[in-house]
Amino acid sequence: MKPIHGDTEIKLNELIEKLVDVEKGFIKAAIHVDNPKLKRYFNEKVIARNGYISELRQLLLAQGLDLEDDDDGSISGTLQRVWIDTKALFSLDSDESILEEVREGEQETINDYDEILNNYELNSELRAMLLKQRDAIAESRNTIDSLENIE
Repeated sequence: MKPIHGDTEIKLNELIEKLVDVEKGFIKAAIHVDNPKLKRYFNEKVIARNGYISELRQLLLAQGLDLEDDDDGSISGTLQRVWIDTKALFSLDSDESILEEVREGEQETINDYDEILNNYELNSELRAMLLKQRDAIAESRNTIDSLENIE
């Protein structure tokens, strides 16, 4: 198994930080939507993202990498959650606007995974994990389109 070094380690720590942001964003979304099916969907995504974070942290620790112990997320993630709060407060159609924010966030997450998968040296175990998580997130993003018409 190839060791992971330098820039890759930094980028993987950044990915974990962003996954924490997304997890917290799903919590906010679940709080602000009215539709019980959407609440359930967002709560399921919270559990899934928590699993991705744990899975990634465990693999990286097993490979001897240093992990930043930051469960607060990033400043930009905090700002996005404030934006969700603001949109929910002022929007007449808050479920739809929150879904749009979530869709955009999912696409950004996919882009983050793609950047790592395409530009950094990864061993086969880590690559397989990242591909599996990325594909699940892409499926989630695609599901959001069908959720806009949920009643």
